[in-house]
Amino acid sequence: MSGKKTNKEKPDNLHQQEPAGNGQEKSEIKVKGKESQPEPTFKVSEQEEIEYLGQEKEEKDSVCAAPEAGEPSREELIQKLQAELESKNRELEQLKKAVEELKERFLRAAAELDNVRKRAERDKEEFFQYALSDLLRDILPIIDNFERALKSAQAETDGQTFREGVELIYRMLLNLIKKYGVRPIELHDNKFDPSLHQALASEESAEVSEPLVMEELQKGYLIHNRLLRPTMVKVIIPKKD
Repeated sequence: MSGKKTNKEKPDNLHQQEPAGNGQEKSEIKVKGKESQPEPTFKVSEQEEIEYLGQEKEEKDSVCAAPEAGEPSREELIQKLQAELESKNRELEQLKKAVEELKERFLRAAAELDNVRKRAERDKEEFFQYALSDLLRDILPIIDNFERALKSAQAETDGQTFREGVELIYRMLLNLIKKYGVRPIELHDNKFDPSLHQALASEESAEVSEPLVMEELQKGYLIHNRLLRPTMVKVIIPKKD
């Protein structure tokens, strides 16, 4: 009987020890959980945090603004740009001065050209007005001789002196026009030349084989190598069958 009791008691002891063991494990887990949480070492104030962030920002800006090796700094770039701007401004001022000078020269040249045009028109008008001055001056002595011839014709009866005076005036006129390049057209072998002769009348004849000048009705003249007035002639032409 005693042995059976002891067998029954063992399980009770075991049963009582189990919860104790569970409690111990729970306490151990709680301890471990507390140990895993970090304990705060120090506290940072808001002012210190702001100063730290500002310092960090300045360091970043300095790193970003710092030029790479071999590249100009920011101040150098600004100075270079300012120098280029000043150079461009100087060039612009020089170009403005050059434009003003060219404009002034153009206006002066235009005014001079207008004066030259007006002077040329005035000279042209005066030329047409006085171009014959030399010719008319040379004609005046011939007119004087005509007056003398007319006066002498009234006192003479035979008319010989008057004729001689008229022949003299005629020779003077021929010499005058010759002086200005005018000469009479001479007939050569009485051949009709349409470029020099103008036929006022014509007559048929069986004795000729080509047109010939039969009679000179009015003398023609050349000025240098150009026709001044054609010769008026009467022409004899071959008879038609």
